[in-house]
Amino acid sequence: MTTETDNPHGGPKPYANPYLVGVLLGLVLLASFAILGAGLGASGGISRFGAALSMSVAPSHTLSSEYFGKWGENPLHYYLVFMFVGTFVGGLFSALLANRARIQVERGAAASVGRRLGYALAGGIIVGFASRLAQGCTSGQALTGGALLLSGSLVFLVCLFASGYAAAWFVKKQWHD
Repeated sequence: MTTETDNPHGGPKPYANPYLVGVLLGLVLLASFAILGAGLGASGGISRFGAALSMSVAPSHTLSSEYFGKWGENPLHYYLVFMFVGTFVGGLFSALLANRARIQVERGAAASVGRRLGYALAGGIIVGFASRLAQGCTSGQALTGGALLLSGSLVFLVCLFASGYAAAWFVKKQWHD
């Protein structure tokens, strides 16, 4: 088990202050509005990677697709793709600098690795499908919509937290150590 204190034996460094990180995230959102005229999100970048993959296998089918076709022959030329890659690379770089990068499966003692990975896969599929069905992900709704004080985004945030607490009841047994 890792601790949150820095030690001379190469242990992990402490986590960043969440309030400072929140302010910095708000400044990134503000810069996104000022520079690009648009907010932040993640699912748009991921779906464009899917379009690029589909384009490499079946270009004519992809271009004729009602969903992927509207992005043209270069679906990766979009600001959310660069934001997604930057988020991944930045997170990896931060983990490496803080000595927190390791391949492991976070789970409670009551859950097997297979069960935990199964839950993660099922949750990822549900969230990915829902975010594309809703034409946006939780970060787009919460950050961008919340910053604009959109009533739908604020209702979404309340429902997101309520459903998260409700769903946690069903899987909490796997975390009892």
